Amino acid sequence: MPEAYIVDAVRTPVGRRGGGLSAVHPADLGAHVLKALVARSGVDPAAVEDVVFGCLDTVGPQAGDIARTAWLAAGLPEEVPGVTVDRQCGSSQQAVHFAAQGVLSGTQDLVVAGGTQNMSMIPIAFASRQAAEPLGLTEGPYAGSEGWRARYGDAPVNQFHGAQLIAAKWGIGRREMEEFALRSHRRAVRAIDEGRFERETVAYGDVRSDEGPRRDTTLEKMAGLRPVVEGGTITAAVSSQVSDGAAAMLIASERAVREHGLTPRARIHHLSVRGEDPIRMLSAPIPATAYALKKTGMSLAAIDLVEINEAFAPVVLAWLKETGADPERVNVNGGAIALGHPLGATGVKLMTTLLHELERTGGRYGLQTMCEGGGQANVTIIERL
Repeated sequence: MPEAYIVDAVRTPVGRRGGGLSAVHPADLGAHVLKALVARSGVDPAAVEDVVFGCLDTVGPQAGDIARTAWLAAGLPEEVPGVTVDRQCGSSQQAVHFAAQGVLSGTQDLVVAGGTQNMSMIPIAFASRQAAEPLGLTEGPYAGSEGWRARYGDAPVNQFHGAQLIAAKWGIGRREMEEFALRSHRRAVRAIDEGRFERETVAYGDVRSDEGPRRDTTLEKMAGLRPVVEGGTITAAVSSQVSDGAAAMLIASERAVREHGLTPRARIHHLSVRGEDPIRMLSAPIPATAYALKKTGMSLAAIDLVEINEAFAPVVLAWLKETGADPERVNVNGGAIALGHPLGATGVKLMTTLLHELERTGGRYGLQTMCEGGGQANVTIIERL
């Protein structure tokens, strides 16, 4: 059976909203990691057969197939094409899946997967508003669909509502969420101080490390924040941060590894994606993980490390309750609550961190999953070599 290998993976530090990367064109963020990936892996860039990038809100500087734009902005060969993927927050994890599937099918040998996002420059959901308003259309992708309304009624479709529904369904209180958020910050700060991210990040100008983690945050400070939705328990403290950044990895076939003298660092052991209730939206990692484990015949006991995106604290807490996973193996270096969530780049960012942490600790298997708009979740299991 063909194999798909991860040869190398790199990311920028994640900039916070209005921070050190906020004025950087998203194509230049992407170009930065692409140049670093080519340099670190030693691959001939002309041998790359496609560049698959995740990105959301593709208007303005993020429009026009930013995968292609970033590759060209990096000064890399014009004959290499690019395509941009939107599976909401899982866009660049899906980019990895598409890249790996191209290799596993035998139709491609070298594919770059990655993502880029500048949320400071283009706020979340800005694209849909900008496209709709000049046309006099009702804001939102679901409004006006008779089929959608017949199936789901007029229930609000947004991530804050979904996070609140999860907290209620799994009985997760505000204090529990805040304790989880505090742990995320403390783990991220420890990882930075111990240099755990140094091998995986490539500085952009003066931005040399992730800007999001708060060393001075406390439960008392979190308790003083107002809920995002009146009467709810979700606050900014238990939510992922608005962020800017990019990440990229090289996926190769056995033939490419041999012919180009590459050294694979991990192999793609499994990839899948599942869907669930789009109103609750953010709980799909639970059935998606169960599906992946069933497909592979594995148990969570065989998984050394897990990266599950911290879109909101209840997403991870509900997943932990349902799976019974060991919290000490999950997001060991913090997550998006502390480190940020640059939407289209987060999937490859998390996988880059997962790869490097498996290497640091000597673990064998790592599982990555994340909630996505529309009630979806990708799962990828990688095996360190």
